[in-house]
Amino acid sequence: MANLFGTDGVRGLANGVLTAELALDLSVAAAHVLADRGEFSGHRPLAVVGRDTRISGQFLEAAVVAGLASAGVDVLLLGVLPTPGVAYLTGSLGADLGVMLSASHNAMPDNGIKFLARGGVKLDDAIEDAIEQRMGEAWERPTGGAVGRVSTYDAAIDDYVGHLLGTTTKPLAGLRVVLDCAEGAASEAGPRALEAAGAEVTAIHAQPDGLNINDGCGSTHLDNLRAAVVKDGADIGFALDGDADRCLAVDAAGNVVDGDQILCILAASLKEQGKLADDTVVATVMSNLGFNRAMSAAGITVVSTKVGDRYVLEAMKANGFSLGGEQSGHVIMSDHATTGDGILTALHLLERMAMTGATIAELAAAMTRLPQVLVNVKGVDKDRSATDEVLLAAVAEAEARLGDEGRVLLRASGTEPLVRVMVEATSETEAQAVADKLADVVRERLG
Repeated sequence: MANLFGTDGVRGLANGVLTAELALDLSVAAAHVLADRGEFSGHRPLAVVGRDTRISGQFLEAAVVAGLASAGVDVLLLGVLPTPGVAYLTGSLGADLGVMLSASHNAMPDNGIKFLARGGVKLDDAIEDAIEQRMGEAWERPTGGAVGRVSTYDAAIDDYVGHLLGTTTKPLAGLRVVLDCAEGAASEAGPRALEAAGAEVTAIHAQPDGLNINDGCGSTHLDNLRAAVVKDGADIGFALDGDADRCLAVDAAGNVVDGDQILCILAASLKEQGKLADDTVVATVMSNLGFNRAMSAAGITVVSTKVGDRYVLEAMKANGFSLGGEQSGHVIMSDHATTGDGILTALHLLERMAMTGATIAELAAAMTRLPQVLVNVKGVDKDRSATDEVLLAAVAEAEARLGDEGRVLLRASGTEPLVRVMVEATSETEAQAVADKLADVVRERLG
């Protein structure tokens, strides 16, 4: 079964692509692969399983647990918990495997299965490939006392919130916050953590019913948050996604503070404290040119990766860097987490505001964001986008036209038959004109 795992686990329409049978088979295969690699050597294996608020998470959880227990793995059910919470507890409870059931920011009908290795880190590609290859194989089933035991871990949210609070030192008293929980996994943990840190919190979209996750709310739908911040006279607003591994912010006037600006603020803070490893931050090629300029002015090196928090994490792990992230709001603070953590990000932005006395707008002003235009050209042969000489010449011409005052990025989508054309320039009009011209060349050459 090829290409079952994407860049963030196995994801698809729940009970369509992602069935109970598939979830069970995946779990059995994961147990076998980890056992053969010696991960369970000398002890009874343990897995922790968490989920977001989608109704499909209930039957998928049952299937995953059945698969793991039938393979002799003990299981602790964490219940509804953010992805970074599952990652944290995988490590803190000494589990051999973590499983998170979520499709992140996707609409409710989708769901996903993400496996985490010991310590709460993402599985290597080689392990995911091995899991795929062993699905459906014949195996000798344990019986009697050798089957796994299943129990509930009721302290999951308490432990996770306690961990988050332990990462900050400055009380947040006096800061008024609106938190959009996306009707998702952080609907309880998010408000609890921010309130316990001292902030005055108004939670919106924090009453999940299994159907409303990400529905017109959260990090992909900011209008409600922007309005609520202005109406309440709050100092800042935060929007999480369905599994709370990303966070975007809104200032007191309702202006969006995106992932690049958040990364810029946190990088400057860590550098000032002497906690930014090698004075380096990891970002993707989609980060705004204004981010790179701001980091250069602050004496901070930027390492760029392909789009996807997976690649950001790989670069951080390989080089020991302490901060990385994406424009979408995935921010990874490796001193405190093994994955993006929206609540952690919010806490540290609030702490920076409390330490400096500055507003989020003033902090974000350290970066001047260049106008950025993205055009998705559909229905083309994306595989030729990196080799077509006429297209490459057009890109070179556009880059020469923009010079140091802009940037062009043309890349094939990893999941769809389309090519993305991204252009930054000093004005929206110029960026749009250059992007449209290049998109026409893509259609002409690759269509």
